[in-house]
Amino acid sequence: MLLPGMIGLLAMALPDAVIVRPVANMYSEPSEEGSVVSQAIYASNVSILEEKDGWIRIRTGDEYSGWVPSAGIRRGKYAASGRVAMVQSLAAHLYREPNLTRHAPLVTVPYETRLEVVAEPEEEDRRWLEVRLPDDRAAWVQRGDLTFDMRVLDVPEMITLAKRFLGLPYTWGGTSSFGYDCSGYTQMLCRRMGKSLPRDARPQAEWSGMRAISKDELRPGDLLYFGQAPGKITHTGIYIGNGEFIHATAHEKPVIQISRLSEPHWTELLAACRRWK
Repeated sequence: MLLPGMIGLLAMALPDAVIVRPVANMYSEPSEEGSVVSQAIYASNVSILEEKDGWIRIRTGDEYSGWVPSAGIRRGKYAASGRVAMVQSLAAHLYREPNLTRHAPLVTVPYETRLEVVAEPEEEDRRWLEVRLPDDRAAWVQRGDLTFDMRVLDVPEMITLAKRFLGLPYTWGGTSSFGYDCSGYTQMLCRRMGKSLPRDARPQAEWSGMRAISKDELRPGDLLYFGQAPGKITHTGIYIGNGEFIHATAHEKPVIQISRLSEPHWTELLAACRRWK
């Protein structure tokens, strides 16, 4: 039997790896026939738990685990030090040289991708930054796609950010701007406010860092959870005021959208309202 302290030591000893695909699907088993349980985005650091027949079971920073093809990761850490920027556009093209027209992008990466910046020209090429990719290749990205200001957002800023994603496709297991699912979208928005949430909707609703509130107490930034009962939660969104909430849903139109709590479908399914302690 492992004691709590031993579990922590084992976690520290796990091999490090970095994702080298724009978005890596994480499967429930080492096969694409398995269900997608989550995703890991480009350049994110993960831990290796197990290897089997060309597949590796990884654990992401939010303590979620799943299987990815071994070709989708590289051993080692990335962007752990030095000058690091985050992609602030919904997607960013990375090029082999500071030019938009000569070659196709080397790779296109989603929002929140973190990149190691190695050069920042100040003269004629000031619009470009040079970055080192996780596979050690050099690449160039337009400065406007990145931000060095990865500060914590307040609730109004978070709601403004949330609306930038309106119309993007709902994707089961999605955790990127190429397609979120409901809990992945809510988790990302809370992360930008400096709040850590579990990956899935039901564990989010049960998270010890939040407290239950009534529907009448709702204010912008509160979290909403939907399901047949409090113990059967299957969906989440964020309240934005005036009876509206924003969420990634496959209901009727599978996109990120704004809905009203007064709509019969959501009125019947609202199971829990939560606020950060």
